[in-house]
Amino acid sequence: MTAPAMTSSRPYLIRALYEWISENDLTPYVLVDADAPSTIVPRDYVENGKIVLNIGGHSVQGLSLGNDVVEFSARFSGQAMQISVPVGAILAIYARENGQGMVFNEEGNSTPPVSPDPPKSGKPHLKLVK
Repeated sequence: MTAPAMTSSRPYLIRALYEWISENDLTPYVLVDADAPSTIVPRDYVENGKIVLNIGGHSVQGLSLGNDVVEFSARFSGQAMQISVPVGAILAIYARENGQGMVFNEEGNSTPPVSPDPPKSGKPHLKLVK
C-alpha cells in the first residue's frame, strides 16, 4: 500500500518561522531565487540571481503567506511595488539580527528516504537507508 502524496511543508514552515521570528521582536528576512518562474521582485536589487527581502510588519503592507505564493507591497527607493514570490522560490527565512531560521532544500528533495519494508511488529522500527 502506497502512502498518499503530501503537499509541500515549505509554506507551513515559512508561516511558523515568520511568527516565531516576529514574536521574538526580530526582523524576518527571506532569501529568494529571483530567477524562478512567476517571481516578481525589484530587479535592481537582485544579485547573482537572488534577492533578500525584509518581510517584517513595519516594512510591508498586505502580507499574505499563502500555500502557493507569498505576496505583499513594499517600497523600494520610494516607489511602491507589489511583490509576488512562489513559495518554491523562497530559499530561506531567517532573523536579520541573529541569522536564526531555516534554509530549504530543493523542492523535490524535501522528504527523507523511507525504507520500503514496513516494520513486522508493533514496536518502533528505524532502518538506516544509505
